[in-house]
Amino acid sequence: MAGTLFLVATPIGNWEDITLRALRVLKEVDLVVYEERKEGSRLLRHYGIEKPVERLNEHNEAAATHTILSRIKSGVSVALISDAGTPVFSDPGRTLVQRALQQGVRIVPIPGASSLMPALIVSGFPIREFLFQGFLSPKRERRVAELQKLKREPRTVVLMEAPYRLVQLIRDVAEVFGDSRRVCVAFDLTLPTEEIFHGSAPELYKRFLKEERKGEFVMLLEAQAK
Repeated sequence: MAGTLFLVATPIGNWEDITLRALRVLKEVDLVVYEERKEGSRLLRHYGIEKPVERLNEHNEAAATHTILSRIKSGVSVALISDAGTPVFSDPGRTLVQRALQQGVRIVPIPGASSLMPALIVSGFPIREFLFQGFLSPKRERRVAELQKLKREPRTVVLMEAPYRLVQLIRDVAEVFGDSRRVCVAFDLTLPTEEIFHGSAPELYKRFLKEERKGEFVMLLEAQAK
């Protein structure tokens, strides 16, 4: 009988933000698949969990997917985790899920921490409808063009980016949006260093230009006024 693929959400920063169910699954599965060795090993070590492990990321996704599915088909139960938060969502693993579905493998999502919902609810923006845009292009010209399209978006927009691109992103948002829209930047969510910033893009650009910040963040753009 084939095993089960569990998609297990893990903390985005604060170790206390893990569910009892997630801990039980991680302890019970035969194999844990993580994104990067450093982060995956640190998480398992923190919770005192020792398991055989495999690695799946953007560099080996095709080969790792084949190997992992072979193990599952042989009866092995597998937990997929990302470096932080909910796996597959803006992280590797979609190919594994698609192939597992094609092959009739049972998939069980284990919900938990995510930076998306905390950022939305703390923004103060309308969230009955929102657009998760995620990562924009790393190339400035294309990124500015993408922002130009988002300027007409009637819903709150959620953007994500690598920590070291905070200043570049808010600079381009300021250039495209000017003072016309409020912006919220949720920085280091769940950590002792957590800070929530509100203001116009030009205001926040000036602030972040002066105050160097290193850490994970989620940026939200207020919807265009109707």
